[in-house]
Amino acid sequence: DAIKEGGGNGHGFSSPMDIFDMFFGMGSGGGRRRERRGKDVVHQLRVTLEELYNGSVRKLALQKKVICEKCAGRGGKQGAVERCPTCRGSGVYTRIQQLGPGMVQQTQTMCPDCQGHGERINPKDRCKGCQGKKVVKERKVLEVHIDKGMEDGQKITFSGEGDQEPGLEPGDIIIILDEKEHEIFKRSNRDLIMMMELTITESLCGFQKTIETLDHRTLVVTCIPGEIIKHGAVKCVLGEGMPVYKDPFEKGQLVIKFTVNFPTHIDPSVTGQLEELLPPRTECIIPDNGEEVALVDLDPEQEARRQYRYRQAYEEDYNHNHHRAGGVQCQTQ
Repeated sequence: DAIKEGGGNGHGFSSPMDIFDMFFGMGSGGGRRRERRGKDVVHQLRVTLEELYNGSVRKLALQKKVICEKCAGRGGKQGAVERCPTCRGSGVYTRIQQLGPGMVQQTQTMCPDCQGHGERINPKDRCKGCQGKKVVKERKVLEVHIDKGMEDGQKITFSGEGDQEPGLEPGDIIIILDEKEHEIFKRSNRDLIMMMELTITESLCGFQKTIETLDHRTLVVTCIPGEIIKHGAVKCVLGEGMPVYKDPFEKGQLVIKFTVNFPTHIDPSVTGQLEELLPPRTECIIPDNGEEVALVDLDPEQEARRQYRYRQAYEEDYNHNHHRAGGVQCQTQ
């Protein structure tokens, strides 16, 4: 509870870590542990699939806090630090409110004058460079090396490059890679997946297609006449996938998923020629009582509405019959 509330009135804790110091014998309350670190700073970096394939160096500009050089992180003149008169050095501001006869409410918040540190710098003695904040903002440019084969969500850590604060070890700057969607390729671990469209002629009679790789080479894939590629078929090219992280000479597969575009209409005058070239149709024997029906296109929206109306009618009928059955009771002896 003391940690959640920021300390207790009269206990002399200037920070929550002082409570641990008291329990584990690492010093007395009233001072921060020197081995404490500042917060890590996390940045997201949008990268392309080409950068993850070929490797890249990106420059990232950001603002970070550094210790003020004019006052060496003191915030003012030598000896200008004084105990905060508002919280009396506790770092918390206690407020007592009368709720009724014999009832009071006590609330504690972080001291607004010292920001919970328990000490402040006299305004007339504050450093003009940092205005008593002990730190100033500085523009920092980082070179982010994106190695071949890195993945979406992978972290790149710059140790000790986080915000500085007097008495604390700086935290880290953590860069998280965010992969942009590629218009052709989709990554799956070490493999690359792409879709390739074929005409019915290419599907049946063979084809040659070119593929531009992520490092701007041209691959030629060939299907010889007589080899049929069906709709939904999956083929792969070995060694043309993503490079393996830290082993870039090893690569995964390029997976190609084929879709065959069938024509929507054929001239009836050429169907006889097609029949001579294609395998024969299965002969259909029609019985004497057979009924001819017409094929129509199915409208998904109309079908969904029809199914909805059917379910509603079924539920209403079920509820009606169930209610009638529930009103009849059998007498037993």
